[in-house]
Amino acid sequence: MTIPTSTIQTSHGDIAYRETSGTGTAVLLIHGNSSSGAVFRNQMNGPLGERYRIIAPDLPGHGASSDAIDPKRSYSMEGYADAMTEFLGLLGIEKAIVFGWSLGGHIGLEMIDRYPGLLGLMITGTPPVSAAEVGLGFKPSEHMGLAGKQDFSDADVEAYARSTCGEPFESFLLDTVARTDGRARRLMFESFAAGTGRDQSAIVGGPTPPIAVLNGLDEPFVNTEFVANVTYSNLWEGKAHELDNSGHAPFWDAPDRFDPIFARFLESVDDRA
Repeated sequence: MTIPTSTIQTSHGDIAYRETSGTGTAVLLIHGNSSSGAVFRNQMNGPLGERYRIIAPDLPGHGASSDAIDPKRSYSMEGYADAMTEFLGLLGIEKAIVFGWSLGGHIGLEMIDRYPGLLGLMITGTPPVSAAEVGLGFKPSEHMGLAGKQDFSDADVEAYARSTCGEPFESFLLDTVARTDGRARRLMFESFAAGTGRDQSAIVGGPTPPIAVLNGLDEPFVNTEFVANVTYSNLWEGKAHELDNSGHAPFWDAPDRFDPIFARFLESVDDRA
């Protein structure tokens, strides 16, 4: 089932988003670098989408959203966090659970201080690092350098799409990478390197809502051992969860095993709210 896309105007640009028919607690799904909300198809079309009001926007410069009105303002972790907080406000959503994949997880962490209604956060493919820990949280990879590259060749598009999502591979993943505003990659990495956002290891170690951590053990970009040993003040179920035979996007490559854990997290946060 294809969920129709709606658009809302924000100060960062027009944000396109998909929304399920569920009437439960709002759940915001934030995609990664050079992706779009379409990558969460399995969760939105399944039982989770029937129960919860799942909303999957395209970040500025991604998918069906417009490019950022002011790229330097929007194309950073904190800029995206501001955009997502404004987006929820415009939809009248005062409370939500957030799932962030890769860049989306970093955005979710930046939202903790911005969005008072954040009930819980799950992160995947997201090492909560300080500027000094980047080399520890991320693995050296032949494709990692593409994450901050502005101009992609056709070969770059295919390499990045395949390395981030893995299997099953579908052609729309190529289209999504190719559509992305290349300035979004470059400016985001420049701001990250400059340390403009908060120390994310300090964020997770401070006062937070419940934070769930789930990674694929075949993760090509993230050092899962580092992520598991970060000090979290409010780590859901007291441990970082890991899935074998899964890579950077467990919700995509292993939804049959990802979704039950995600459902358990959503239920536990709902029960506490």
